[in-house]
Amino acid sequence: MKITRLFIFLFLLFSASKIEAQEFKLGKVSIAELEQKVHPKDSSAAAAILYKRGKSRIEYNDSDGFFLLTEVETRIKIYKKEGYDWANQSVTYYSVKNESRETVSISDVVTYNLVNGKIEKTKLKSDGEFNEEVNKYRSRKKISMPNVKEGSVLEFRYTVRTLNISMMRDWKFQSSIPVDYSEYTTYIPEYYTFNSMQKGYVFPKVATVKNSKSITSQNRERTLGPGHVSKTTFSTDKVDYMETQTSYLAENIPALKDELYVNNIDNYTASVEHELSIVKPFNQPLKMYSADWNSVVKTIYDYDDFGPELNKTGYFENDLKTVLAGLNTAEEKIPAILSYVKSKVKWDEYYGYSCDKGVRKAYQEGTGNVAEINLMLTAMLRYAGLTANPVLLSTRSNGIPLFPNRTAFNYVVAAVETSTGNVLLDGTDRFSTPNILPLRTLNWNGRLIRKDGSSEEVDLMPQKVSADNIFMNYTIAADGKVTGKTRRQYTDYNALVTRGNISGFKEEEYLEKLENQYNKIEINEYSKANEKDFLQPIIETYSFSGNNLCELIGEKIYISPMLFFTENKNPFTQEVREYPVDFSYPFADKYNITIQIPDGFTVETLPAPAAVTMEDNLGTFKFNIASNGNTLQLAILHQINQAIVSAEKYDMLKEYYKAMIAKETEKIVLKKI
Repeated sequence: MKITRLFIFLFLLFSASKIEAQEFKLGKVSIAELEQKVHPKDSSAAAAILYKRGKSRIEYNDSDGFFLLTEVETRIKIYKKEGYDWANQSVTYYSVKNESRETVSISDVVTYNLVNGKIEKTKLKSDGEFNEEVNKYRSRKKISMPNVKEGSVLEFRYTVRTLNISMMRDWKFQSSIPVDYSEYTTYIPEYYTFNSMQKGYVFPKVATVKNSKSITSQNRERTLGPGHVSKTTFSTDKVDYMETQTSYLAENIPALKDELYVNNIDNYTASVEHELSIVKPFNQPLKMYSADWNSVVKTIYDYDDFGPELNKTGYFENDLKTVLAGLNTAEEKIPAILSYVKSKVKWDEYYGYSCDKGVRKAYQEGTGNVAEINLMLTAMLRYAGLTANPVLLSTRSNGIPLFPNRTAFNYVVAAVETSTGNVLLDGTDRFSTPNILPLRTLNWNGRLIRKDGSSEEVDLMPQKVSADNIFMNYTIAADGKVTGKTRRQYTDYNALVTRGNISGFKEEEYLEKLENQYNKIEINEYSKANEKDFLQPIIETYSFSGNNLCELIGEKIYISPMLFFTENKNPFTQEVREYPVDFSYPFADKYNITIQIPDGFTVETLPAPAAVTMEDNLGTFKFNIASNGNTLQLAILHQINQAIVSAEKYDMLKEYYKAMIAKETEKIVLKKI
């Protein structure tokens, strides 16, 4: 997918300019910091990060060899009660007992307040720190800072240690509150090469220097001497090497404001990421990790818990033969296999492209993670004679994979190559269908991997328009009461979303939600069609009545012709938009509305027909209304043809919505004869 606005920059080489860093130190809180009532550059801020400093070092000891140590210290100012949540801090870490296990310690936790002109310190007590399990892979260490008030300054430090050098953490310079000072430094021995990438709209100063370092190791050797007397001798080895120290410094960073229709705000947060690319151990050959996408996906494909799982078929062959009986074409086989996998194995809510217990056990037990379900699905499609391959991707919550690295991906789906293009499939979502993936996976591009190790980029964003077709007729009574019927048909992604919404509630709860959403109407005679036939549009039909849908002023009735379907508020109000607008999928909302006006009334004012068309076939709004005696007929179309709209087109989109909402909110005026 073409990115029309460049918001990400990749930096592999850095200037050697000197950075003048300020002197910050935990415990040195000033009276001026405590006296500050509002943030000097953002008076609306409920809190601010006064400074944050981090260091990631690759160090060495004789027992562990090289290990990664990250130290972070932070000072936060609280201005308003709304900022009290910043007193609750946490560090999430990998807790599985293997070489990737991380250990976390939090220290120097202090709250400072100004009391009678003097600085008062309150230290964290033991009951203010605790651990919680996030899932079977990760845990979270949390602190709740004591004695927090408006005006407090908070300080804390944490360290993270791991033997897995590749697990260097991302550093975020920007936050949802202002950041006055942010500094991050990495110390990397010459034996390791990392790809470094910065993203966002704030660019820190970067400086690199080379440091001479050495490793001194103690060796002990025991020998047997004359008379069979053992003797222990000690020796010392010293290895000299070069270390690259890279510093990043940013100051006066504005708060990152979330906006509507943003995929994941972290995609645009000013930050720096590191991915291990090359390892050159002492006197050993190079090990390549993430030089390019092909090497990344080949590395993943060769993992024991990925590629080999695709070759296992014995556990499902007999069952699948029954499923495929009488099916001859790809169009018949694909939905049948997808439906079978969804009915056979339920998703355990774990992401990832690596199998945990393996496809065979997942099939037998009836539950599995994303990889187990979708690699199993891929294997079944191949067994059925189809050209099927896994597609690695990053979910919306995980961010956009922007440069070659193994940790960019956290999900895998299946793809069937056909003469008309790839058919994408996901067996984890009960409502998914061929080429209708769960919304969590619609994140720009994925990477298809073939058996021979080759790969190619796959566009994950839908191109087909999902429809929402609404047929409504209603009658207006002389006292302003409205009664009518609605038939609503959802296709493709609109159908997937609607089925998900319906399934989350009992019918009476769902209808109560609709009634409240639609201006307190009363719904009855509700029915659904194709609720469980996922290949068909889902259809809702109901009758409704409402006493709050018209305004009676004097002898006139004022009514918005679209009733509770009227869009009243423009979601795009910012003067400047830096991020793309992400609608998730193209859509078309079509309305056919018939209105019966009451006897004894006539039309005084009708909204004029209107049409708005954006450039580059981005979208269209059409509004037509006609009067025939006591009957009014409306035909309305609101269609957006692109899932993602670049920031350059924001002004056009904003004006489109402004014109559409102005038209939709125009009233029909009926006057008494």
